[in-house]
Order: sequence, then structure tokens, then C-alpha cells
Amino acid sequence: MSAINFSKIPSPCYVLEEKKLRDNLMILDLVQQASGAKIICALKGFAMHSAFSLVKQFLPGTTASSLHEARLGAEEFGGEVHAYCPAYLEQEFPKIMELCEHITFNSLSQWEKYKPLVQNASKKISCAIRINPEYSEVTTDLYNPCIPGSRLGVTSDKLGDRLPEGIEGLHFHTLCESSAESLEKTLEAVEEKFGHLLHEAKWLNMGGGHAITRKGYDVNLLIDLIKNLKLNYNLDIILEPGSAVGWETGFLLSSVLDIVENQGTKAAMLDTSFAAHMPDCLEMPYQPNIIGAEKNANGNHVYKMGGLTCLAGDVMGDYSFQEPLVIGDKIIFDDMIHYTMVKNHTFNGVNLPSIGILTEEGEFKLVKSFGYEDYKERLS
Repeated sequence: MSAINFSKIPSPCYVLEEKKLRDNLMILDLVQQASGAKIICALKGFAMHSAFSLVKQFLPGTTASSLHEARLGAEEFGGEVHAYCPAYLEQEFPKIMELCEHITFNSLSQWEKYKPLVQNASKKISCAIRINPEYSEVTTDLYNPCIPGSRLGVTSDKLGDRLPEGIEGLHFHTLCESSAESLEKTLEAVEEKFGHLLHEAKWLNMGGGHAITRKGYDVNLLIDLIKNLKLNYNLDIILEPGSAVGWETGFLLSSVLDIVENQGTKAAMLDTSFAAHMPDCLEMPYQPNIIGAEKNANGNHVYKMGGLTCLAGDVMGDYSFQEPLVIGDKIIFDDMIHYTMVKNHTFNGVNLPSIGILTEEGEFKLVKSFGYEDYKERLS
């Protein structure tokens, strides 16, 4: 990080580090090669299509949660395009079929509605039902699809003893930046409730949320779990992580615009926003790392980070620094490439950060900058 020439990077700016992306992709490919599973990129977590030329060297396709994502996968990535939507729009479904080879339905009623279209399609489309194993170790309700009354997936009592006619796959998604150990326990619940259907199915999609590229993740356990599934049920296995692709592959550079002090609390006012540019920090919630700072209120120079919008809660703290901050200092938020970029918006008319790539040769390339028209055109 210290070798990067930050003076050549506009502020604020998301910066993807190409070397770190390649390292992640090599880990994912190791899992594919060792286990026989297929890993596809979930566009809801990583959709930086300027990097797809590298990603598609390792992963065979993408998975989409909307027509726009399906188009992005087909047009910019190529390869396989899979789709799952909580509910499909009638006017969009024909185009979804045109773009995708695998389609997962959230409910039996959605499958019955669209089954005639699928069966009369001009190409073979393999369809699945999303199942709810009623087990998840995700502790934040906002990200837990297995809470009581969840609208996501079909419970075992609704499916019965046989797969619905025309259904070839099962799909579950119960993880969120989770370990292989969490997957192991989840699979116990899946096999207990749906094991008889796994024997009928041709493929099982284990969704996303697998933190495969996180330090300490037990890759060997994941490989063993996949091998056992393939052996016991003769299934094709699919994983669709988004965060694991972009995990710790880049940062958001920002600058200090002002220092505000109120009742002994100092806030560094930034040219970026947690609410607009890092909304997952407030949703999850989690406190992001700042390069060169500690997350505590006990250091010599402690500041809250103040976002650019007028939302009172557009703030993150406390961080301690070795030296006092001054106007113009650079603040580097680490691990800001997965999910953060796809969730950002322009509340208050705040401009979006630029997007750039730090190449493996150490050269910064500006990919995209934004302006007034980007804000204006999405509102009328």
C-alpha cells in the first residue's frame, strides 16, 4: 500500500488492485479444479465489468438477480448466465430465458406460472427451486434468509416426496461471509430435510456467502464437502460467491475537507459518504478498516469520520491516528470493492466516487468518473 502514488488518484475513488483480484481468482480456481465444482461470479456482489477480462480467465460465468444483471453477464462476461429472482416480471421473463441457461424459482407458484414458457423455449433451460433449510448461522436478520416467516425459498413441508415435474436442480443461499464450518452445518440441515430430493436432482447450487478467499478459510474442508456431495448424490455442484471474488481487492480513497470539534469530539469531514458510497457499512453494520489508523478511542489523536451528506448518521468512528489529521489528508478505506460499489447511490446529489484500476505493473488507470448528468438522468 505504501508504494502507491496516491497523488495520481482522484478523490474520492474506488481502486481495484489487479494483483489481489488475480490472487483471489486463483484460490477459487483451485477449489474448482480440486473439487469438480463450478464457481460463477454473483453480479450482485461484484459487477465491475472493466475487470471481467481477468475474471473470466478463471470463472465460467455469472449469476444474475435481475434482467439488467443477466444482460451485463451475457454482454460483458459471456459464458454461462444463471438467474435467480425472488419473483420474475412477466414482461422481462422472455428475455431472461433468452439470456440464461439455468433459472431458479423462489416458489412453486412461480414455477407453475412460467413452466409453459420454459418448456416451449427454443433452447434447453435447466430449472431449479430455491429451498429454505430453515437453518442459518447468519446473525444479522437483514442478511438472514432463514428467519421465521422468510419470503425466500421453499420449506421441505411444501415440496413433498418428489421434485416437481420439470425441475432438475435445487438451490439454497443461507450464508453471508461465512466459513466452511458454517457450510458443513448448513449441509447437515439440507440433507436432513431435502436429502431424498438431492438423489433426484441433477445439480445443487449452494449460493453465495462463502468467504473462500478470506484468510483462515478452510479451503480443504470446502473441497471435501463438495466431493462428498458429488459422491453421495451424483450431483453437479455450483457456488456463486460475489464477495469472495472482490474480497480485499481494493480500497476507497477519500480526502479530509474539514475538522469539526463538538464537546470534545473531533470529526474529520470527508469528500465521501458512508450512507451514499459505503451503505453496507451502515446496513450490516460493520466498521471498515482505515489504512494507518486503529479502531479505538484510546489513541493520541481520535476522530470520527464524517460523511458528506446531511444525514445525521452519516458517520463512522472512532479511529485513532499517530499524528493529527489536517485538511487535505488522504483517508484510505480498505476492502471497498465487493458489494460497496454495487450498492452506492447519489443521495443529496453527492457525486459518486470515480473508479480506477491499479494494474499488476503498478500503473493507475482511471476507468470511470461521474458528474451531474449521472445524478440527473436517474431521477426523471
